[in-house]
Amino acid sequence: MLDHVFTDAIGAMSDAMVGALLERQAFEERFQVDVLLGDVTWETSYGLPGEGQPPRVRADITLDWPTWAQTSYRSWYIGEPFDEPPEVIVEISLRIQRLVERPDPDAVLRVLPEASPQIGTEVLERSAPTIEEVLGFTQTEYAFEVSYEGSVPLEEEALADGSILDQRFGVLGGWVASTLVKLGDLKLQHLPAEEE
Repeated sequence: MLDHVFTDAIGAMSDAMVGALLERQAFEERFQVDVLLGDVTWETSYGLPGEGQPPRVRADITLDWPTWAQTSYRSWYIGEPFDEPPEVIVEISLRIQRLVERPDPDAVLRVLPEASPQIGTEVLERSAPTIEEVLGFTQTEYAFEVSYEGSVPLEEEALADGSILDQRFGVLGGWVASTLVKLGDLKLQHLPAEEE
C-alpha cells in the first residue's frame, strides 16, 4: 500500500462521503498524474442513494496535490525544514442536472451556503454558478453547478498523523449530503432517469 499524505487525504475524503451514506458514481473516479508538471489529481463523484443514473443532484470532488506541495512534503519527510506547509487543493462542485427548464439562479443560491464548514483552519469558498444548456435532438436539458474551492494546509502534526485528516475532512461528508438533499428538495422538474 502506498504510504503518502495525499493518499491519506483521499482516504479521509472517501470515508467522509461513505460515512454520510452518499453513493459513489460508477466509473467516475480518476487518479491522474501530470507527467509534464508533476501535479497529482484525484477526482470522484457522489450522489444521493437511489437517484438513478445519472442522479438528479451530484457532488464532484477534486483533490489536487501540486508539485510544490510534494517538494515541501519531501523536505519534511527527510527531516529538513520547509518554508510553507504542503497543501491539498480541494474543489467540491455541487450539480443539479437533468432539468427540464432553466433554473432561477437566485432560488438555487438561497439554499447554498457561502462557504463550507471549517476544514482545520480553512473553509471552501463558493464560486459563481454556471448554468449549462444541452441541446438534444428532441429535448433541451439544463444543469446548474456551483463550486466550493480552497486549500487545506498540512502542518507537521497532520503530516505525521494521517488520522488528523479524517477529522478535518470528516466534516465535509454530512455537509455535502445535507446540501445535496436541499438541492434535491427544490421544486424543479427533472427528466426521468435513464432506463437500465
